[in-house]
Amino acid sequence: MVATISPTTLADLRRKGEKLTLIDVRTPAEFGEVHVDFAHNIPLDRLDPGEVASVAGGGPVYVVCKSGGRSQKACEKLIAAGMPDVVNVEGGTLACVAAGVPVVRGKKAMSLERQVRIAAGSLVATGAALAAFGPDLAWQRVGLGLAAFIGCGLVFAGITDTCGMAMLIAKMPWNQVAGSNACCSTGSSAR
Repeated sequence: MVATISPTTLADLRRKGEKLTLIDVRTPAEFGEVHVDFAHNIPLDRLDPGEVASVAGGGPVYVVCKSGGRSQKACEKLIAAGMPDVVNVEGGTLACVAAGVPVVRGKKAMSLERQVRIAAGSLVATGAALAAFGPDLAWQRVGLGLAAFIGCGLVFAGITDTCGMAMLIAKMPWNQVAGSNACCSTGSSAR
């Protein structure tokens, strides 16, 4: 079981001057849009327990994402790697913003979840159109196969809470931020 902390409790610890290591596991583009002012960005797909341990310096590690799902996975990965003091921030960055935790705002970015919905919907619609209106039986089968493949992938993602399409989209260039100021893996996140 992963320990949790509320955004207000996290902010109270920060105000009291406690040393806090907060790792934000969202994509660099999401992090650049809005992040807790003292967070370090290490995207989930690049999460290295050794790097996190070096950033934390032996203290507790708090993990945050957009709403809590990816940070939960990150916490489980870190705990499995032998890090004992890992805490998930309840509700993620959205809850931190709502609770008035100090954040840094940057350029607006499209959420990863929204990108996945657009990609999956486009592929299913394309497959359905090919299945219905393809010029011959081979194209119709390709369309049917495409729609079925994406549908099965969505079912798999729902059951396992792991989305291959999201992991692929997270690596796309538009989800990376050019320049060292927008994202940091071990340095200061202030811009």
